[in-house]
Amino acid sequence: MSIIPSIFGGRRTNVFDPFSLDVWDPFDGFFNSGRSEASAFANTRIDWKETPEAHVFKADLPGLKKQEVKVEVEEGRILQISGESSKEQEDKNDRWHRVERSSGKFMRRFMLPDNVKMDQVKATMENGVLTVTVPKEKDNKKPKVKAIDISG
Repeated sequence: MSIIPSIFGGRRTNVFDPFSLDVWDPFDGFFNSGRSEASAFANTRIDWKETPEAHVFKADLPGLKKQEVKVEVEEGRILQISGESSKEQEDKNDRWHRVERSSGKFMRRFMLPDNVKMDQVKATMENGVLTVTVPKEKDNKKPKVKAIDISG
């Protein structure tokens, strides 16, 4: 697997993550001057760590309320985090000098491994950070050992 430094913040990112279902076209919206939904999609930062007890996802969603965010499980082991940040109301008398904050819809999907308890997923949101915890099954099973006859 190839691991390269990300161009954002010097973090290391696994480019060939088999569990990520993200498909982002970096050229989408490149040739027009308006903000595209791809920019909001690409800017939704999510960390995924695995502990001995669970898979933990943390998403920075500044300015969003928990009512504006959806956490869903679909097709068994796909975790989907989505939402929409609304644009600031424009008044015809307003003169904007700079617009940098993202607005629009976002959606991120992750294929989870087999060892998760999808019926026990929990999500919390505090200070603009969404935390999704997916507990893991206890691995009390001992690996089966099968003797193989050697011919010859």
